[in-house]
Amino acid sequence: MRTPPYFPVALTIAGSDSGGGAGIQADLRAFRAFHVHGCSAITALTAQNPHGVRRIQATDPAVLRDQLLCVAEDFAVSAIKTGMLMDAERIQVVADCLPAFGAVPRVIDPVMVATSGATLLAADAVESLITRILPGAALVTPNLPESNVLLGLPATHPITEPMTHCRAIFERHHVPILLKGGHNPDQTATDFLMDADGSLWEIRSPIVAQPLTTHGTGCSLSAAVAANLARGIPLLEAICQAKAWVYALLTAGVQAGNAAVYGIESPEPPHHLVTCRALSSR
Repeated sequence: MRTPPYFPVALTIAGSDSGGGAGIQADLRAFRAFHVHGCSAITALTAQNPHGVRRIQATDPAVLRDQLLCVAEDFAVSAIKTGMLMDAERIQVVADCLPAFGAVPRVIDPVMVATSGATLLAADAVESLITRILPGAALVTPNLPESNVLLGLPATHPITEPMTHCRAIFERHHVPILLKGGHNPDQTATDFLMDADGSLWEIRSPIVAQPLTTHGTGCSLSAAVAANLARGIPLLEAICQAKAWVYALLTAGVQAGNAAVYGIESPEPPHHLVTCRALSSR
């Protein structure tokens, strides 16, 4: 009997976006774009569109547990990505189930604070995320407000030295950090990576001028990194490929009624536009 070809599998643990742009839907889109089979465990149902969230219904903890264990029983999961984990109770369920998947790389998108500064996770849940989910992660991908929370600072604390900030998070939590930097005056989107060896990297791409939508880009980036790790790609290359793909998504916006969406399922990533530079090493 012919042995079927191996196909990598990634698991996303996150909330469902009824508008299809972020959350589980964005993660599965990213997995498919990088030729990885996507499994999912839904932590919450949201009633939302790109203009706002109307309602959130948390998944029953027992149902969340069964989703995770059912996936673990039948799928050879090679990487896990977490997004919105909702609250301390569901974080506990996820943490309890993670050993069922073995020592696979985990990419943590710490959905704690919106870029606007709005709180998305209660204080006790933040502490649970830090103590139960972060340890042993392959990568944590905070935005600037979330990076403040990881350091015990107010979300709105000004960040003048992102490289120092990135190093401080690494030294406090001992996990690789990709600090998403946003816009810079030189018109590049600059992120900073502190890897497991304590080396600091600057990763840049051009800014897409006036994209039709940016909804779900954080989810898409972290999921794309997880997909690449599932394929056995080293972390730095996995991030650069993911960043190039997200840039391509931002150039592919189309109108879909009153909302804008990403119109090309798998746009060709412009890898040559993403630059990576070592800033320091240990």
